[in-house]
Amino acid sequence: MGNGTGRATVIGLIAIGLWSALALSTVAAAGIPPFELLALCFGVAFVSGMLVLAMQGRRALAKLRQPPGAWLLAFTAIFLYHAFYFFARAAVPPARASLIAYLWPLLIVLFSALAPGGDRLQPRHLAGAALGFAGAALIFMARQDEPAQPVHMAGYLAALGCAVIWSGYSVANRRYAQVPSEMLIGVCGAVALAGGAAHRLFERGVAPDAAQWLAILFLGVGPTGLAFLAWDHATKRGNVPLLGALSYFAPLMSILLLVMAGQAQASVVLGFSVALIVAGAMLASYRPAKKRNC
Repeated sequence: MGNGTGRATVIGLIAIGLWSALALSTVAAAGIPPFELLALCFGVAFVSGMLVLAMQGRRALAKLRQPPGAWLLAFTAIFLYHAFYFFARAAVPPARASLIAYLWPLLIVLFSALAPGGDRLQPRHLAGAALGFAGAALIFMARQDEPAQPVHMAGYLAALGCAVIWSGYSVANRRYAQVPSEMLIGVCGAVALAGGAAHRLFERGVAPDAAQWLAILFLGVGPTGLAFLAWDHATKRGNVPLLGALSYFAPLMSILLLVMAGQAQASVVLGFSVALIVAGAMLASYRPAKKRNC
């Protein structure tokens, strides 16, 4: 792994660390409708990012002018991922929604293997996928305490949609390697406007209290702000399959934070689900050492 690739992969760890606090921060903002939360968080990300660009001058602001394809890919992935995620978090228990959504690192490994120029699909990829989905299946099997309501199934499907959307975006983003990451600041503004429009159409507004505003500000600056800039840089210049495997530190830390905050129970089933998903990611990304000729 070259120095540039290694450095970019390390930068991706910043995003992984910030995303580990996403579930708990969303819990802290509970009560805010999903599209309103989307608009507020990305509005904060846009305003804070534009302030930084403005301080750097016109040359930095010019980085927002990029090909339409790059804008469309980023906007579609970010808007749909968070719309689905916030809906899933409101519809089903947070730990279970997070675990299903966090199948995206495993899917990154698989999609990277299938992408042009990527590794050929190996038995370890398939075995890793089987372990990961077995972990998600355990979550469904532990739902006996939940009332049978259609919104719950919709929530789980939304969480699975998160996994597919974000893994596909992370792999496809490689084609825009020359586009500066600062473009995502403008994308955050577009996502905020789209979220605001959807909020006006489908939801009733809720005025955030002080604690909810603190959560919104943190989400805007961190998990929906700086994290995207770091991840964009990492997926364009880093080792994408390795990033997929490392990304499973996020659900581990995320679940730990939820348990510590009393928002999830440290059950055996939950722990075994995490273990299966992480083991699947490690197996899928494992590269046997090449034999050297004597």
